[in-house]
Amino acid sequence: MLINKDGLVWIGSRDDGDRSAGYDYAWQMPQGGIDKGEAPEPAARRELYEETSIKSVTLLEEAPEWFAYDYPQEVVKTSRKGKYRGQAQRWLAYRFDGSEEEINILTPPDGHSAEFSAWRWEQADRLPELIVPFKRPVYERVVAAFSHLTA
Repeated sequence: MLINKDGLVWIGSRDDGDRSAGYDYAWQMPQGGIDKGEAPEPAARRELYEETSIKSVTLLEEAPEWFAYDYPQEVVKTSRKGKYRGQAQRWLAYRFDGSEEEINILTPPDGHSAEFSAWRWEQADRLPELIVPFKRPVYERVVAAFSHLTA
């Protein structure tokens, strides 16, 4: 969760798989995988940079536990090729210390492909209603874990 000086959270609009399974929700916070041998915090910084070009952040805190969800069957069949059944995620909250000119989602660094087509700052309590329904319980837990940082 990337939080600006006004207590708003960064979200990006995705144009990929979840819509192919019939979901019309595309907004989400940056997220990504942890490479073998990598700890969650450096992985979060790396993924944030790869998806948004943002480096100017300060770690605020880590959620107290891992949050997990399962993909619905229609998502497994249509966009995950049956390979993945869900995710376990470790969430961290960062303060955005840079200027908005640093944010570049359309031409990410180091040859990575763009994951977002648009972005905006949003109120934390609205995030669960903007995410695909099967991820909503995780977003509710993330928002609750970091609510004192966005108030």
